[in-house]
Amino acid sequence: MKKARIFLIIGIWVAILPYLGFPYSWKQTLFTLTGLGIMYFAYLIYKKEKIDVENVKSANFDTSSEDEDFTQNNSKPRI
Repeated sequence: MKKARIFLIIGIWVAILPYLGFPYSWKQTLFTLTGLGIMYFAYLIYKKEKIDVENVKSANFDTSSEDEDFTQNNSKPRI
């Protein structure tokens, strides 16, 4: 959630930047730095999501009680 808040603040910054009265060259530099900041935070989110997906793929999902040994009572079907 912290990164989402950062994107909100950057979005507000981009929205008000043209109206702050900076000279044109400063605006261009500030917009460039803001874009680089957005790329950095997007990369952090991408990296975290990639790690989370790899962890989910490698997790063992042995949570079902139906995964018992069926050799004990093999003659009666379970309902």
